[in-house]
Amino acid sequence: MKRMIAAILLIAVAAVGGFAQEKVTLTVMNYQQADQAGYPEDVKIWQDFQAANPDITLNIEVLFNDPYHQKLQAYAAAGTMPDVFYVWPGARSAVIHEKKLAKDLNQLLGAAYLKDFSASATNPANQLGGYMAMLPQSFTYTSVMYVNTKLLADNGFKPPKTYADLKKMVPKLKAKGIAVAMLPNKDAWPMQSCLFSTVVGRMAGDEFVDSILAGKAKFTDKPFVAALEVIQNLYKDGILSREDVQIGYGEAAGMFASGKAAIYIDGDWRAGAYITDKASGKALISPAAQDKDFALMPFPSIPGEKNRGVVSAVAGTGWAVSASIPAGSAKEKAAARLIQYLYSNDVQAIRFNTGAYVPTRKGVKADVEPLVAKVPVFYAENPKTCYVIDGVLDPAVYNVINDGLIAIGLGTKTAAQVAAETQAAYESWLASK
Repeated sequence: MKRMIAAILLIAVAAVGGFAQEKVTLTVMNYQQADQAGYPEDVKIWQDFQAANPDITLNIEVLFNDPYHQKLQAYAAAGTMPDVFYVWPGARSAVIHEKKLAKDLNQLLGAAYLKDFSASATNPANQLGGYMAMLPQSFTYTSVMYVNTKLLADNGFKPPKTYADLKKMVPKLKAKGIAVAMLPNKDAWPMQSCLFSTVVGRMAGDEFVDSILAGKAKFTDKPFVAALEVIQNLYKDGILSREDVQIGYGEAAGMFASGKAAIYIDGDWRAGAYITDKASGKALISPAAQDKDFALMPFPSIPGEKNRGVVSAVAGTGWAVSASIPAGSAKEKAAARLIQYLYSNDVQAIRFNTGAYVPTRKGVKADVEPLVAKVPVFYAENPKTCYVIDGVLDPAVYNVINDGLIAIGLGTKTAAQVAAETQAAYESWLASK
């Protein structure tokens, strides 16, 4: 009889334990590319979570660039969102915010957890839907000039402070087969995000963009056309090469590191491409050269600019949890555990160390190489920011701008033509709402 009671108790304990360790499977959409800096570390981050959480199985789909956005849009249209996925705070992920396809992380994570993050990250006003659909891992400056100061000095130039300074460099550098500045734009988004947004901020300002959205101004008005003309002149004056339009985003970092250009224009995240790869022990730019031969600078002053020194910036990307997961369920608890791990001090230190971004989590410390250490200094020296175009406009509109910037680069369309096409796309989008 005692043995029977003991057996029943063992079964009961096992059952309770089974309920406590209920197996859960989470589908995850991860944004990563195998040839990007930090990829091995990213793989290990996921492996470590899986090892420490045997009751959670992760089914991870990994995509990058436009294929990621297209697949996420397809999931949204089909109503089959992954459980945990990577999201932009603005128009790049508009469907997620507007249809409230992600849970409110304010409620899911709670104030006690979120107090460890900067106010800009936890402010719902910084997200398109007006609620915390995702938690920004960073505050991202999308427009940074990576300047090879040694190359410039070797050719008798100082780092540029004005557009005229850039123009003066063209004859001498071009004669040596060196581009003044490089901005690869085969993927369509880099020009808009990494330079044009800053130019719009300088020439027109956020107030002008707000006026367009309020129906009080048009893309065909002088300020926006003037911004497009700046890009047009960069190609015409030889500061940017028309060949850049045929260069893929992944190719250009190596070209810049090898001295093909004096300046490389990209987002702050690109610092991670140049630092030492942990797997190979090699760096595109050695730490010593990062320290003394390279600088991070804002784009120089532009003739006719209204807002001197502003640089495009936006709340960074982050993780979201599908709104379709039942509240209080084992799956929701598992998703919350995964989110808290991804934003943990240890994981954020890894991201900082690989140059992915400067975390919004407070107090994260990491042993970073000189180029990455220069990123927060760049922030401090350039506090005035402006909109990133694909953060405030719908894809139906900013994709037309992206294509128009390619056409300007190729010399097949004028600034006025691209402005007219953008206005037509905006009116069509308004009519379809």
